[in-house]
Amino acid sequence: MDNASRSERSRNAVIQAALAIIARDGPARLTLDAIARESGISKGGLMHQFRSKEAVLKALLEQQIEHFEALSRDYEARFAATRPEPRLAAQIATSRDAAAGSHVAALAAYGALAGQPDLLSASRQLDVDKVEAIKAEAADPDLALLRWTAARGLAITAVLGLCPFTDAERARLFDRLLDSRQWAPPAKTTKPRPSR
Repeated sequence: MDNASRSERSRNAVIQAALAIIARDGPARLTLDAIARESGISKGGLMHQFRSKEAVLKALLEQQIEHFEALSRDYEARFAATRPEPRLAAQIATSRDAAAGSHVAALAAYGALAGQPDLLSASRQLDVDKVEAIKAEAADPDLALLRWTAARGLAITAVLGLCPFTDAERARLFDRLLDSRQWAPPAKTTKPRPSR
């Protein structure tokens, strides 16, 4: 195995170890020593790849951003011909996947980043770009943003274990958020003119 392959394998092992620690023990327990123990990589080998816990968190965040951006792109391509607001639908579907639990441990890493707001700037900028794209395609931008925000709220509360809904209720809410027919902008009404 060449050096680049070994290096990539070590990076992946570190990221998976960090995810395991965060999921099992919480973000406060994420240390370089804990990562070295969990990954089976010496602390020196770990520090060769990542100089600090913040560097591990940044790599973890970048991996998760790419994962969810790829999911979003796939959904958007699938919805482009069938949905009136494909970008919004893609974001709602991606939030639904995040809430489903398959990546809950990875999303919990965001909690570890709370003390590192500068590391979240790339994620914030992606959200700004998504919001602008959603507003640009929407017949009613405010309604579209409410749907996006509701989907994000469902996902975040599920990830944090704070969601008061059953899985079935949450799935039904996501289905409703995705159903554009239920979210038609209100018809404009004209006020009757006062008679003279």
